[in-house]
Amino acid sequence: MTFLDSLRVALTALRSNLLRSILTTLGIVIGVASVIILVAVGNGAAGEVNRQIMALGTNMLVVFPDSMRVMGRSTGAGTALPLSEADLVAVRDKVPGVIGISGQLDESAAVVRGNLNWTTSVSGVHADYAFVRDWPVAEGRDLNAQDVRTAARVALIGATVARQLFPGENPLGAEIRIKNVPFQIVGMLTVKGQSAMGRDQDDIILIPVTTARNRIVGKSDVQVDQVGRLYVKLDEQTDIRAAQDDMETLLRQRRKTGPNNEDNFSVRNMAEFMRARTEVLSTLSYLLGATSAISLIVGGIGIMNIMLVSVTERTREIGLRLAVGGRRRDILVQFLVEAVVLCLLGGLIGITAGIGIAWLIAFLANWPVNVSAGVIGGAMGAAAMTGIIFGFFPARRAASMNPIDALRSE
Repeated sequence: MTFLDSLRVALTALRSNLLRSILTTLGIVIGVASVIILVAVGNGAAGEVNRQIMALGTNMLVVFPDSMRVMGRSTGAGTALPLSEADLVAVRDKVPGVIGISGQLDESAAVVRGNLNWTTSVSGVHADYAFVRDWPVAEGRDLNAQDVRTAARVALIGATVARQLFPGENPLGAEIRIKNVPFQIVGMLTVKGQSAMGRDQDDIILIPVTTARNRIVGKSDVQVDQVGRLYVKLDEQTDIRAAQDDMETLLRQRRKTGPNNEDNFSVRNMAEFMRARTEVLSTLSYLLGATSAISLIVGGIGIMNIMLVSVTERTREIGLRLAVGGRRRDILVQFLVEAVVLCLLGGLIGITAGIGIAWLIAFLANWPVNVSAGVIGGAMGAAAMTGIIFGFFPARRAASMNPIDALRSE
């Protein structure tokens, strides 16, 4: 009896009990669909995290003014002494490995162009900002040291601002007004997309930090040359943790933080923060993977149960085949093929359902998914292995029957 003959007999047997066969494959369908959804969403999430790390800028530290305490009570994040231009220069010159540094002084403001207006984030930055953030200019030119030194009224705009104020037009060279102060657009930023927190990074206008202090944000009463937060780019060979320690030590000295006092600033390694998110996603992936494996095991047990029932129902058929010279190996292969075919059919249905649900998640939740051919092949392989493992015992039981006992059974 050839393999094709065994396959033909198996398909005939499954078709004669079609509803039972379909219900039997549900466990396999759920398990395979879970695997597809898990891997598709997990790979998409990992790709999104990597994109966000690149959007933040590689090998970068961010320094924030933190909270201060008044009579033992915290006044909230950002209320401590602002960072200054002198702090920026000290970090640039005294921390080993620094290759670029920029402040970012933010303000939300209404921007007007003709009869159009848009409220957006206006950030005062230094000339190194685009280099530090790995954020090149798509059109026009970047801000330069001369713009910062002279407090020039020039601006770079993000894609969202361009879309809102210049629909279908090229904004280069045009004039906008920010808090009634005219600015000339000298460049357009490349598209960044959403940040790790879901904020639209393209909804922004960049202007020289000196212009921001003088015209838009205003000067702080306690720090006239405030720079907001600092973005610090490090050389790729630099140990980022060692640089962070050096930076914290330097700023504690400059800001006169006592040994027993809390720091009034924070230095954050954004790449580490994003990698922590990746680890959380990995933990969830393992959890969902275990759930998928359990579904496949439950489905395999269902396959074994139905195959044992099928062997019992077809005892006389098995005895007759053995009595007329049928080989035990042929009996074993036939029932094993039936189990594998059941699992493969469930796998095909599960793959179709999994891909459909994954793309539905991508559409409804705006979440990236990545379905690869390797994942589909792995899922089908897992389904086939489930059929072989859980179908072997019923097949072996059928092949080991005594022909006389089988023929006498009712």
